[in-house]
Amino acid sequence: MDYKNITVAGSGVLGSQIAFQTAYKGKFNVVVYDINDEALERAKDRILNLKPYYKEDLGAVDEELNAAYNRLSFHSDLAKAVAEADLVIEAIPEVVKIKTNFYIELGKVAPEKTVFATNSSTLLPSQFAEATGRPKKFLALHFANEIWKNNTAEVMKHPGTAEEVFNEVIEFAKAIGMVALPLHKEQPGYILNSLLVPLLEAGQGLLLNDVADPETIDKTWMIATGAPLGPFAILDVVGITTAYNIANAKAQTGDEHFKKLASLLKTEYIDKGKTGRAAGEGFYKYPNPTFAREDFLKE
Repeated sequence: MDYKNITVAGSGVLGSQIAFQTAYKGKFNVVVYDINDEALERAKDRILNLKPYYKEDLGAVDEELNAAYNRLSFHSDLAKAVAEADLVIEAIPEVVKIKTNFYIELGKVAPEKTVFATNSSTLLPSQFAEATGRPKKFLALHFANEIWKNNTAEVMKHPGTAEEVFNEVIEFAKAIGMVALPLHKEQPGYILNSLLVPLLEAGQGLLLNDVADPETIDKTWMIATGAPLGPFAILDVVGITTAYNIANAKAQTGDEHFKKLASLLKTEYIDKGKTGRAAGEGFYKYPNPTFAREDFLKE
C-alpha cells in the first residue's frame, strides 16, 4: 500500500472525522471535498472542534494537532479535489440517487490509479459499482462515529472488487490507527450497523408510538445493559439527518411506519435545526446533556 494522497468527499460529521484522523494518524495529504465553499467553511469549524477531543481522549498536543490540520486542504471543485488522489473515501448523504450521480462524475475526473471507497452506513457497494466505471477498484470502508476512539474500520468488498485493492485498503485502515475488520461477503449494514440500526430503529419506534420519551428509553437501556449511551444519545452523535435519510429511504417502499418516522424526524427535529450533537441540540441539548449527569441513572 503506497497511498499518499487521500480525498474525503463529504464533510459532514463523519467525513470531517475521517479527514482529520487520516491527516493526524497516517501523515497523509488529505483533501476535503464538498459541493460549495459554505459547506467547506462549516467543515473547517467542525474539524477544529475535534481538537479538544483528541487532547482529552488521546493525549494529543497542539503541535501534532496543528500539523495534522495543516495537511488538510479544501476544494469545492471535484476535478481539483481528486487530481492526485490515490484513494477517495465517499461520505456523502445516504441517498442512492445522490451517491450514484456522484460516482458517475467522480469516475470521469479521477485518475485511473484512484481507488474509490464508500463509507455508506447501510447501502451495498454493488449498488454503485457500475456507476464508478471501475468496479475492480471499488469497495466499502465503513467507520464508526468518534473515529479517533471507536476505531473500527469495516472493509467490505463486492463480488467484483480486486483482491489486491481489498488488501490495500485493509492496510490503509491500519495505517490511520484503525482496527481493520475484513468482510468477505456483502452485508447491508456490515457488522456494526447490522447490530446497531435495529436498536436505533426500535428506540425511535417507541418514541413514534408515544410509549416513552427519549430520556426514559435511554435510561432503561443504560441501566439494564450497562451501556454508556442509549439509542437517542447515539442518534445525536450519528446525526439526525442520517437517521432521517435511512428512514426516508425505507419510506419510499411504502412502509407507513417509516413514513411517519421520517416525518417526525424532519418536522420536529431537522426543520428546527435540532440535528444532533454537532448542532448543539438534537434529542438532547449540548454541551451538557442530561444523560451525562451523575444522577441520570439514579432518578
